[in-house]
Amino acid sequence: MTTARRDTYTPETLLAVAVGVFNERGYDGTSMEHLSKAAGISKSSIYHHVAGKEELLRRAVSRALDGLFAILDEPGAQSGRAVERVEHVTRRTVEVLIAELPYVTLLLRVRGNTATERWAMERRREFDHRVADLLGAAAAEGDLRSDVDIRLATRLLFGMINSLVEWYRPHPDPAERAQIAETVARMAFDGLRKAR
Repeated sequence: MTTARRDTYTPETLLAVAVGVFNERGYDGTSMEHLSKAAGISKSSIYHHVAGKEELLRRAVSRALDGLFAILDEPGAQSGRAVERVEHVTRRTVEVLIAELPYVTLLLRVRGNTATERWAMERRREFDHRVADLLGAAAAEGDLRSDVDIRLATRLLFGMINSLVEWYRPHPDPAERAQIAETVARMAFDGLRKAR
């Protein structure tokens, strides 16, 4: 990671640098020295903004989680048939992942070695369970194939979505986000929907 010399840092710009270093080196492999070098500021300047690297981790994964959980409160996730709601959640999850790529990448890489990582993993599971509940409701309403195991379908759906962090590179065309989200939803739900 290149060192960027800055005279002033805000909590947001410091967080962006920290997320980049965490994703490059791994959270456990990152020291405050690594963060100060990447930010081009002293360690004491970092401590002016945060208590330590775990606070930076919590802020970063909170940003990703807040984006994901906000989807569940959107009108498209709250009303209509369950299959329509889960398709909405799927599309929007892809869009949030792309919009918050470094933050979601970090979220998906936490391993439970700290209290913050365990908290983040628990929140991720809660999100996954809520989406699984929507898939279950869609199956109960008769809109999904009865020969597909909902738990397996949930894992495969999230596997497809989460794989974006490994290959997606940001593109200047904002329409690309919607196109990727639509493609993921079609691939998933063309296979899951019951034939009419």
